[in-house]
Amino acid sequence: MRVFVLLFNARTENEGIHTIQLGDRNKVLMFESEDDATRFGVMLEAQDFPEATVEAIDDQEIKEFCDSVDYDWELVPAGALAIPPEDNVTQTQWQAQEQPDPEPDSEVSQNELDSMRRRLEGLL
Repeated sequence: MRVFVLLFNARTENEGIHTIQLGDRNKVLMFESEDDATRFGVMLEAQDFPEATVEAIDDQEIKEFCDSVDYDWELVPAGALAIPPEDNVTQTQWQAQEQPDPEPDSEVSQNELDSMRRRLEGLL
């Protein structure tokens, strides 16, 4: 089944998928409706997020991606009004603009970032 997800910096080296953080878990929202995904993206922008790109992807690919990075997923039925949480994380794992390579003592190594990037690129 085809679903819609929100990507930041789509089709770039710095691509990231939108997740909702619940405690120490991340959840990817898979929308049945492109319009609902677009509406959710607009609400994110109203919370000062950068513009997100709505991408159609096979739901099995998203589920496999989530399994590979230990994320949860949720299917948002068409017509359900998903609303972004009021509280947002202050630091994301991607940057709105290209940034220099992380310092060697950063929490996520360059190899781990490259691995995540390859998995995301595999979704496209």
